[in-house]
Amino acid sequence: MILQTTLSLAAAAAVINLWLMTRIARLRVGSKVLHGDGGNPLLAQRMRAQLNFIENTPLVLILIAGIEMTGKGGAWLAIVGAVYMLGRVLHPLGMDRTDANVLRGGGILITMLTLLGLSVMAVLIALGRF
Repeated sequence: MILQTTLSLAAAAAVINLWLMTRIARLRVGSKVLHGDGGNPLLAQRMRAQLNFIENTPLVLILIAGIEMTGKGGAWLAIVGAVYMLGRVLHPLGMDRTDANVLRGGGILITMLTLLGLSVMAVLIALGRF
């Protein structure tokens, strides 16, 4: 069984992670910071944004793969995954700012709702309710 949705979203996640790494690397080089954040607040924010991505994305991909393996996925699962990836791009853009903002808030809200929605769906599928 080829998990097309999972594979596509894992590829998108890898590209987003490379983008996050590049943003950090450019700032490190420009600030001459080899390890840690060097007291640079923007570098600390970007590092935390990448860590937030790494903390959440594996769980989302595991849930998507599990749902897709049951055959209960379909187009809705790809849409949910695409919206999640959009949220994971918005969040680090918002993290570059020091104020509360819609990019950061929207990105984390999308992440939380995706995790909750996929978790509920996984349980419903496991219980034979969907």
